[in-house]
Amino acid sequence: MADREDKLAPNVAGAFYVDSQCIDCDLCRQTAPENFDRDEEGGFSYVVQQPRNDEERDQCAEAMDECPVEAIGDDG
Repeated sequence: MADREDKLAPNVAGAFYVDSQCIDCDLCRQTAPENFDRDEEGGFSYVVQQPRNDEERDQCAEAMDECPVEAIGDDG
């Protein structure tokens, strides 16, 4: 389960976030490409934009459910 106290710094403010457990597997970026991006230097994903509509929210929720290390959280 993602830890809100361990959020990665590049995450934009909002409900969804990625914590330091991220292994940069690319699943979230493929599932919700408008909302997740990759930090090239750090080798991890982060939330670049919070969902703007129901479709993006559903994609973010799917990415969270499928994350193999449970690094994605939702405080919303």
